Amino acid sequence: MSFAAWLSVATICVLGAMTPGPSLAVVLRYSVGQSRQAGFACALAHGLGIGFYAVITMTGLGILFQTVPVFHNAVSILGALYLIWLAIKAWRAAGSGEKFNVEGAGALSGSVGQAARDGFMIAFLNPKIALFFLALFSQFVSPEFEWSGKFILAFTAAAIDAAWYCLVAIGLSHGAVLPWLRDHASWIERIIAILFVLIALRVLWGVTAFV
Repeated sequence: MSFAAWLSVATICVLGAMTPGPSLAVVLRYSVGQSRQAGFACALAHGLGIGFYAVITMTGLGILFQTVPVFHNAVSILGALYLIWLAIKAWRAAGSGEKFNVEGAGALSGSVGQAARDGFMIAFLNPKIALFFLALFSQFVSPEFEWSGKFILAFTAAAIDAAWYCLVAIGLSHGAVLPWLRDHASWIERIIAILFVLIALRVLWGVTAFV
């Protein structure tokens, strides 16, 4: 694979990662509501989910999503329901008046594990990622394309995504920003909850329109 082709893929992956969506909201919630470590865990797990989709797209899942709409719709609905579940959690956290921090090693460990789980699941339950990679890789991956090249593409996509959201986590948990965010914790949690619901409704609307 030529460097020019790799650079093209990397550039598109950067733009894709920077596009606002549910992933940004999830990283925001854990970076501000829990800790920088939780934000990192969410970002790295999300990158792992992106890499997973990149690999399986190159092995044919993207084509399956296109040719079997029921499978695509099922994953989309699961993703929407997961967003609604996250919205309920965020709204309850806002109502309980919990602080935007985590104290104690045990609590931190739990929050990091939950952040990693939600980071991965928000990517895994988004079939649009597979379609995105299908459209992208179809321009560069041929049937005789070696697995080493496929691994490089998948690693590039995962690394760029994880790096971007790690930068987001650092920025949101910066000392100059975090105090203001913590002072408005309840409102931020509610806004994130509403955002999750709106995105979920948009996904469900897209499924019904597609059907």
